[in-house]
Amino acid sequence: MMPSSKKIDQIELITLYEASKILGSSLSLNKTLRQVLEVIASNLNMHRGMISLSESPDLLIPTVSIGLTNEEMQRGIFKAGEGITGKIFKSGMPMVIPDIANEPLFLNKTGAYQRHEIKSVAFLGVPIKIDTECVGVLSFQFEKHENFKGFQSILRLLTMVARLIGQSLQLYRTLNSEQLELPQGKSRFQKSITEKHILNSIIGQSKVMQAVFSDVKLAAHGNNTILLRGESGTGKELIARAIHLLSTRKDAPFIKVNCAALTESLLESELFGHEKGAFTGALHQRKGRFEQAQGGTLFLDEIGDISPAFQVKLLRVLQEREFERVGGNTTLKIDVRLIFATNRNLEDDVRQDKFRADLYFRINVISIQLPPLRERREDIPLLTQNVLAKFNQENKVNIKITADAQQVLIDCHWPGNVRELQNCVTRFCTLSHSNLIQANNLPCQSGGCLSNTIWKQQTTQSAITTNLTTDNVDTIAPYGSEQDARTRIIHVMEKTGWVQAKAARSLNLTPRQMGYALKKYKIDIKKL
Repeated sequence: MMPSSKKIDQIELITLYEASKILGSSLSLNKTLRQVLEVIASNLNMHRGMISLSESPDLLIPTVSIGLTNEEMQRGIFKAGEGITGKIFKSGMPMVIPDIANEPLFLNKTGAYQRHEIKSVAFLGVPIKIDTECVGVLSFQFEKHENFKGFQSILRLLTMVARLIGQSLQLYRTLNSEQLELPQGKSRFQKSITEKHILNSIIGQSKVMQAVFSDVKLAAHGNNTILLRGESGTGKELIARAIHLLSTRKDAPFIKVNCAALTESLLESELFGHEKGAFTGALHQRKGRFEQAQGGTLFLDEIGDISPAFQVKLLRVLQEREFERVGGNTTLKIDVRLIFATNRNLEDDVRQDKFRADLYFRINVISIQLPPLRERREDIPLLTQNVLAKFNQENKVNIKITADAQQVLIDCHWPGNVRELQNCVTRFCTLSHSNLIQANNLPCQSGGCLSNTIWKQQTTQSAITTNLTTDNVDTIAPYGSEQDARTRIIHVMEKTGWVQAKAARSLNLTPRQMGYALKKYKIDIKKL
């Protein structure tokens, strides 16, 4: 049964997204066109489809199909003006046939349609154009139930997909032309396709993300050290991998290490490797990540969390491009591009002597700032649909989301950014009792969003710190009210047994600031 018109509107965006992603993913024409047919058929429950392309101005040849045998597809050759498909090709106009059993123009040249089929079968066909020239036809057949009224929506979707196919065909024509005229043109064309494919794998249609992509393409060339900055969950690893794939080192290894996940001794062994017998348990010589990434890219995440002692060791590698394995005395040279990432304010850490200034200037050669999700809200629907599509595919379900529920997601602050959004969508899809997610199904609508509690605590803390460090004691912090700050201070004081020094440490305040806060918010000290 075909979906209703309302449901088609809901899946139109994801179908277009998947089709555009497929068409930009490969230079194999037949492969990508067949995958596009499969996506449309899967999302719209269509059982037969075909893409026919022009062999000459007067002849259409079937190129790919689904729901047809090879013999049936090979019989589907049409002259311009012949049958429904030929008429679409000649006129360049789409056609809708509600019931092919009652349509004289339907010739059934493939032989796939059987006249004794009980259910009514509809036919939809749209032209594939390059500029104004019709170069092919995209067509589908499907069983139409008696209450179905979705022709207009489906036709609109197929027309947009056909436009994407036409653009891809134009690129293929350009490639073939450049192969004949100038061999090096192929590499330029493939490079542009590769860039498009790599960056399309990172969802971001907003202006701020397009600016990031522009910086990524420029920064990818060369061997300069890059620092990626942004909150947790903004996609720093994805960007690092994109930089590697767009660089001249793309065929060499891409190695990643989370510096915050390892102790200083383990991190040293992980990055530099160790010799046999260097420490208890070192039974064999082991190459470190620097050696493994030789000729390629090494991505060091959470660089702001490494210890001062290890900062010195890393500084030497950056300066000299050489190191020794743990327990060894042989100096090893490296040819590795380094990409660092952090969610910390390194400038503040340098001022507070938590991070070496000389190391800061070594890693902060090219800096790319990744925006938090709350600053790119127009990307949230695309991200949501992408997560939904993966969930549906992995779990063999067909869950959709209403416009009201989507708006709730758009309005959320998302302190955990894209990672939190992915987890949230996966969670409410897993716990849903229906295939349609309504606004009241979202955890935040019933007080079940724990990250929202974390964010309120963080913003209240921001309010306290802001109010205590300003010269104007009447200033209200932009991220919370004075009442929020007072409530938070009382909560921490009670938790620490009304010991000011402990409470100050919990709130990351000095004792003087803590005393000032108690006085400012008129909090009486309880004696226990």
